[in-house]
Amino acid sequence: MISFNDYQEAARGTAVYPELGKNFVYPTLGLVGEAGEVAEKVKKIIRDKDGIITSESREELKKELGDVLWYLANMCSELDLNLEDVAWFNLQKLHSRMQRGKIKGSGDNR
Repeated sequence: MISFNDYQEAARGTAVYPELGKNFVYPTLGLVGEAGEVAEKVKKIIRDKDGIITSESREELKKELGDVLWYLANMCSELDLNLEDVAWFNLQKLHSRMQRGKIKGSGDNR
């Protein structure tokens, strides 16, 4: 199994885009583009397959989710953030919300 830190380092080794190391916009745009591709595949599963995820559609989603992860890792690198720290911070935030009964609702600071 690979750690988030190892993944981020390996993903960085495959990054080729303009102004690598000074360009957080490129991976941001890639991230939202790939998330849109995930949403598009899910939409078609709902429309064309009555919401049933086949082994083929699961594999297609796995590919797109991997692309989302790649762009997320590179965005973290551009922002000098550690992907593992981001993941851990997110879990701490969610556990805190659960403990305070604030897991539902909206707003960043609940």
